[in-house]
Amino acid sequence: MSGTPANGTADGTTDDTQALRTPPRQNLAPLLVPLVVGGLVAVALGVYGRAHTPTGFAVGPAGFSGPLAMKSWLTTGAFLLAGVQVFSALVMWGRIKLDVPWIGALHRWSGRAAFLLTIPVAFHCLYALGAQFDVTRVLVHSLLGCFFYGVFTAKMLALPKRGLPGWTLPLLGGLAFTALAGLWVTSSLWFFTTIGIKL
Repeated sequence: MSGTPANGTADGTTDDTQALRTPPRQNLAPLLVPLVVGGLVAVALGVYGRAHTPTGFAVGPAGFSGPLAMKSWLTTGAFLLAGVQVFSALVMWGRIKLDVPWIGALHRWSGRAAFLLTIPVAFHCLYALGAQFDVTRVLVHSLLGCFFYGVFTAKMLALPKRGLPGWTLPLLGGLAFTALAGLWVTSSLWFFTTIGIKL
């Protein structure tokens, strides 16, 4: 007769104890399609922006002095709303303790509004200017723009999926916010500090 307890191991731990110590295996398969599609979106935008012959004009800057001013202010609005997204996500995930019953609605609608503000900016960048790689600031801006829409697509496709690792949405959301912050720095901040703050 051995000294090992029933359903146990030589060190005295039971199968249940070992199961608690062993982290569950994360299933990354459902994340594959969102990441692949997001990557394809980013690459497709970059290829189109590079291959398309810039027209110099895309959308009328109604209410603004010019297209650069329009892009700068709309990107600023999207960036501020993205900040609301980060704050509301921290509340929803319990990182900030607030009892706000409408925080979920705030998170959803601020995200929708931020995305809508980026559409005319992206359209003008791609159609009127194209992806430009000759100036460092513009190169970084072009790459960040493609990356933003790629990671945004991946996040939206991952959102309804079940069984994803807990870090999936915070990581994708954080990457989207970081990309948008970089877009703001390389466009709006440059415009406001170089040309001036004007509508």
